[in-house]
Amino acid sequence: MGEKQADTLQVSCAQMHWARPVERNIEKTRELLAEAAGQGSRVVLFPEASITGYYFPYAVKLSRSEVMAALDEVARAVKEAGIWAIVGTIRPWREGYLNLAHVIDPGGRVTYEYAKVQMAGRDERKHCIPGNKVAFFRIDGIDCTMSICRDGRHPELFRIPAMMGAKIFFQPSCSSDSLEAVIWKRTSGRAQQVAGPKAFIHHAVANTVGQSPDGRQTSSGESFICDCTGLPLARAGYYEECLITAVLDLEKASGYYAKQSAEHPEFLREHWQRMMEEVRERADLDPEQE
Repeated sequence: MGEKQADTLQVSCAQMHWARPVERNIEKTRELLAEAAGQGSRVVLFPEASITGYYFPYAVKLSRSEVMAALDEVARAVKEAGIWAIVGTIRPWREGYLNLAHVIDPGGRVTYEYAKVQMAGRDERKHCIPGNKVAFFRIDGIDCTMSICRDGRHPELFRIPAMMGAKIFFQPSCSSDSLEAVIWKRTSGRAQQVAGPKAFIHHAVANTVGQSPDGRQTSSGESFICDCTGLPLARAGYYEECLITAVLDLEKASGYYAKQSAEHPEFLREHWQRMMEEVRERADLDPEQE
């Protein structure tokens, strides 16, 4: 018989500045990894492009070798902390770039990679190539899913994995925009919307803060960890780099709402089943081979 899956998982989300250089991002990542490990967390989620930053005028000047070396350095820091981490890079590939999330295990090995599917801002649409799979992976034997920032506006990317048994939806984000747009997002609640009421799985978002070097853009902060019911367990503020932490009840996250959709209306049932099979078949593809 296999080892019994844990009943709970303590998760942290790191909120970081989105427009800092690689060296500073690695230093901050190391600091937050140590803090999360010290609090007893098993996994820490970092924001979108947490290593390279999401500021494209800087990120697109980094060579592939520089990005890979930075990821290796972060992987060593994860190993030192002895916990799981999800980190991000913008990496040169073919004629453009991939916006990637990397799952790193406590041994410092990259065990899973996901490329963002739905491109967002003007710079990202100009430079990045969309991924071509739905994330489905395991952390300590727990089925999980993930999407990057704008992907979260497309519920099929987390609802199909919830039908398949995923209990946690990780969403690294960078909701950077003009000052006016960010203020509007804060008042309208549009930056990241909670997945629990749509799927009944836990939802962790690591977002960014801070202004761009030219002062024209900022990011909305408010990283959060929400229960599968949609209720908040932890939430960060608008401006500060910080770590938030919560304990997730894994048994509670049944994916009930998503699984109901997989059954009714009946005429859609075979189509949902086929999609789940294809998601499973593609889940482990290398983003550069999709």
